[in-house]
Amino acid sequence: MLQAHLHQIERVNAAVNAVVTLTAESAAARAGELDDAIVRSGPVGPLHGIPVAHKDLVETNGVRTTYGSPLFSRNVPDRDAAVVERMAGAGAVSLGKTNTPEFGAGSQTFNQLFGATRNPYDLTKTAGGSSGGAAAALAAHMVALADGSDLGGSLRNPASFCNVVGFRPTPGLVSKWPTASGFSYDVSGPMGRRVEDVALLLSVLAGDDPRTPFALPVDGEVFAPPLEAARAEVRVAWSRNLGELPVATSVTHVLESAGRSAMLALGWQVDEVEPDFAGADEAFRTWRAWYQAFELGEVYRAHPDAFKPDLADEIERGFALGGDDLSRAERLRQGVYARVQRLLSRYDVLACPVSPVTPFPVEIPWVTEIDGVAQHTYLDWMRCSYFVTVTTLPAVSVPCGFTDDGLPVGLQLVGRPRGDLRLLGIARAFEDATGAWRRLPESIGSGRQPGSAPA
Repeated sequence: MLQAHLHQIERVNAAVNAVVTLTAESAAARAGELDDAIVRSGPVGPLHGIPVAHKDLVETNGVRTTYGSPLFSRNVPDRDAAVVERMAGAGAVSLGKTNTPEFGAGSQTFNQLFGATRNPYDLTKTAGGSSGGAAAALAAHMVALADGSDLGGSLRNPASFCNVVGFRPTPGLVSKWPTASGFSYDVSGPMGRRVEDVALLLSVLAGDDPRTPFALPVDGEVFAPPLEAARAEVRVAWSRNLGELPVATSVTHVLESAGRSAMLALGWQVDEVEPDFAGADEAFRTWRAWYQAFELGEVYRAHPDAFKPDLADEIERGFALGGDDLSRAERLRQGVYARVQRLLSRYDVLACPVSPVTPFPVEIPWVTEIDGVAQHTYLDWMRCSYFVTVTTLPAVSVPCGFTDDGLPVGLQLVGRPRGDLRLLGIARAFEDATGAWRRLPESIGSGRQPGSAPA
């Protein structure tokens, strides 16, 4: 299995640029150990032998971790982050690190160290971000599972762009150690090609961690396959644009023709509802600026010229925030949560766009216009995802369909509070109904057949 994936990396990674640090030798040693373990005592855990990769924001013991910044080009941590520990403990084989934008800022994966990650479905387009390297590696069958993180959509946007699944769990479900902050907008989570793959990885990642005070005491085994697809009628609040946001016609067409039609064919109740996200934009931008200053302020002060302008501006805004700004942002967040929670007391799931656009040219840093509506900052076009972040509810991007020119479009499903398992079951049923995951990237050739078994 390892050699098959290393061969695929050799075939396609030069074009896609998803895996930026390859650890083939240590992976081979690990695979040998796992082969021996099978003979001695049986499988190590539920991920025994499965090839994985870790986002280059995640600390990996003895393996370069750059955060996408030249400042850390030679950084080699002496510890593993919790997600790395748990994947290894479950028997996974790490092949290395996946590309990310500088410090994970933005939903387009490019940086000065490694360049841009390209979309396996169209090598002239972006894979999204900030977990763009993970999504592209999955889509191109270079790895079977991957971890990612999500502040403003970094698990969901690249999943939508690359026709894979990205799951944003309830904050605290997956430990963020060594980060000890209780900041609930930023989470770690699983990515895979199928919903059941994601549930498998979540079963390993989820659970308490005494090293951080904000991990939930949940037994990850509840997510272990087989994942039951939702069978009873599901009540869906169908939102075209989250009440106010510009969404490209091409995206709406796919979501309506493929996504909504699939739900109706399943016999689900689908009502057009536009939720009230008033205040979400200000709440997110205020808390994000605070968090960027909190996390990166010390490095920025020491090396201000080493940061890209968009991120530098955000950090400066974080420095300028006061108590009144944060109090207002938190009141707005609470209002958004209360309104969406009331909506979901009547519906099982909110369905809405992940991204308002399809994958765009890889040379463009960020989207500046959506169907004639100007986007003024590198965050503007990400609102479909980060409005949902403000709710702190679990959310997943599931492959939905393709545009006429062959570009993937995902659908975002938002679950009830602490409703991660139920949400995955709904996503599994939707995935089965559309079958969009079966369409492989023709430009790179995956070497696998549609319908191949999940990881």
